[in-house]
Amino acid sequence: QVQLVESGGGLVQAGESLRLSCAASGSIFSITVMGWYRQAPGKQRELVASVSSGGGTRYADSVKGRFTISRNNANNTWYLLMNTLEPEDTAVYYCNADLHRNYNDWTNRRQFRYWGQGTQVTVSS
Repeated sequence: QVQLVESGGGLVQAGESLRLSCAASGSIFSITVMGWYRQAPGKQRELVASVSSGGGTRYADSVKGRFTISRNNANNTWYLLMNTLEPEDTAVYYCNADLHRNYNDWTNRRQFRYWGQGTQVTVSS
């Protein structure tokens, strides 16, 4: 069993910052990609940022230059630092991980995706 637990959401004013954290635990051999998605009311869930095991990052165009994703492989934790927040960033933020649960998964190149429960970020104007 794998669990992802997010923390750090809240209510802030436009221009302020927040840092989200996600901690993965359970049956984990290795995590290849750690990511953050968000879903605003009435909209589809969208990728915000991701970081691979090699350190490569991807960002949504709307957050480039404002958000930074980072990871700590030693304790299977990753973060999303969100600066200069805008009301349009208001959403439920979900962390996710693509991972190998065990050595058998790794040798067979079999990955599984897991999600956190979500944390609300609200930015007031």
